[in-house]
Amino acid sequence: MERTRDVLEQDRRTTLERLAALTGDFERIVDASRDSNADDEHDPEGATIAFERSQVDALAQQARAHLDEVDAALARLDDGTYGTCERCGGAIAAARLEARPTARTCVTC
Repeated sequence: MERTRDVLEQDRRTTLERLAALTGDFERIVDASRDSNADDEHDPEGATIAFERSQVDALAQQARAHLDEVDAALARLDDGTYGTCERCGGAIAAARLEARPTARTCVTC
């Protein structure tokens, strides 16, 4: 289980770094659009500022959700329920946990 904890903690660090970068990107997009009088809704040259802002926000939300999953997996490690299916109570296959360390359910469920 120590290897699993290491994998999850590394995943947590990586996700926090990604979230920090996305938050910075989002702030830069908002700041850039605040001082601009560009009509980005009718700009034929590419994506609108609103689209870029929305895209970065969606990626940040995904990173936050993944961080919640990693934290939940670490909590299951701490309370001894890691590797136990939350639906049926059976064991989650080692291969599934290897592929997806945050898995809450077995393949069947």
